[in-house]
Formats: sequence, structure tokens, C-alpha cells
Amino acid sequence: MKRAFDPLEPELMDRPQPVTPELKECLRNIVSLNRYFGSHRLVRKFLQQWLAPERTYRVLDLCTGAGDIPRVMVDWARAAGVKLQIDAVDFHESTLEVAKRDSAAYPEIQFIRGDVLKFETKETYDLVTCSLALHHFADEDAVQLLRRCRDLSHRFVLVSDLERTLSAAIGVWLVTDLIYTLPMTQADANASVQRAFTFAEMRGLAEAAGWENFGHMRFLFCRQAVWLDERTAGDIPVVAAVPEVLPCPT
Repeated sequence: MKRAFDPLEPELMDRPQPVTPELKECLRNIVSLNRYFGSHRLVRKFLQQWLAPERTYRVLDLCTGAGDIPRVMVDWARAAGVKLQIDAVDFHESTLEVAKRDSAAYPEIQFIRGDVLKFETKETYDLVTCSLALHHFADEDAVQLLRRCRDLSHRFVLVSDLERTLSAAIGVWLVTDLIYTLPMTQADANASVQRAFTFAEMRGLAEAAGWENFGHMRFLFCRQAVWLDERTAGDIPVVAAVPEVLPCPT
């Protein structure tokens, strides 16, 4: 299945728009999909491996979207005795507005509007994350985003996304046809899996970005992740790989 990416036809959520009931519901659907189909669990697995109690870490979350990944991080950190300070960056003003409202109880998170491909800061980060966003970019921009992730972190990097497979496309169609039936969610979810990278393509992107000794693994529900770990040169078995044939419902 060839990648179907047209930069002139962005996903519906990526288009300029005000905060509408449909946008808010679509963002809630994304949070639900991430909660029940592996993205939150994936992030927690790496946090458990990397972050130690009674320590403070600076985190940068690029393409934060609904802001649920930073909230998951803070929830985990509070329970684990870890202190986090998170900068969450996204380009879309309306999406950030919703994320801010939903994160009112999370003073650890600062939301920043910015272009992640050009994002510059004087801060230094222990961990840079980017979840389910790589497929929104053309190949050359995806490589640039991976470079920015690497350059902005001095310790850990975690980039996760969908894996493009036929079983993933079928799974997305079923879930959006039966459960997540909001038209915006249906359109964007099905577009996302068509725009996603295969396992081999994602590895190639990391290599093109100059990543060395990085980890790369499949996860439940057609998720995949690449990561860098300064302590071990990326060669750590975080969780067991899962078969490619598992359906991906997001």
C-alpha cells in the first residue's frame, strides 16, 4: 500500500478553523483513541524506563495536539514521585486553546504556539517526545522534525506514530465506522493511516535525520516508535515487539 500524502490536502484538523463543537469532539475522540489503543501505554512504558523518582526533568512535547500526552506524563510522574516541567508545542491555535482548557489542573504544562520544524529555545530538555504526528509531514519535513527532536534533547527522544499496513487500514475503517463516527474523526483517522510510514520507511527517516544507535520497535495496535537513549546508545528492550498484523484503530 503506497503512501497517500498530498501537502495541498491537509487533514481536516490541520486546516485553519475556530474552536467549534466538532473540533472539540474530534479532539476528545483522539484522546479516547490514544487511551484505549496504546499510545498512552507506550509513553508510560518509556517513562518507567527512563525517569527516576525524586528527580526533576524538563520535557518538550512537539505537535502536542489535544495535550493528552503531556497530561499522561504528569499523571504518571505525580504517582511515581517524579517532577516534570513540560513545554507543549503546536502550530494550530484553536487546538492549543482546547488543550489549554483541558489542562487547567496541570500547572506543570506550558503550551506554546510554534512551528515545530523551526522551533528554537534557550532551554535544554531531558526528554523530547512527538506522538502520532510524523504522518502529517512530507518525507523531507519528517526528516527535519526528527533532526529537531534529536537536537533539542540532551538525553532521551521518543517519536511514535502509526504503521501503514493493510490491516491497519481495515482496523481504522471498522473502528470509525462503528464507534468514532464523527465525520471529522472518520476522515482524519482514515487519512492518517494512509499517510503513515511503513516500519522500513520510518527507520529510513531516522537514518536520514542522522540518528545513530537508535531503538525501533512495533507496539500494539499498529503503533511503532523510534527512540534515542544517551545512556545506552538506544539499545534497550523496553517492551516486546508485537506482530505487524494487529489492527490499528487510529
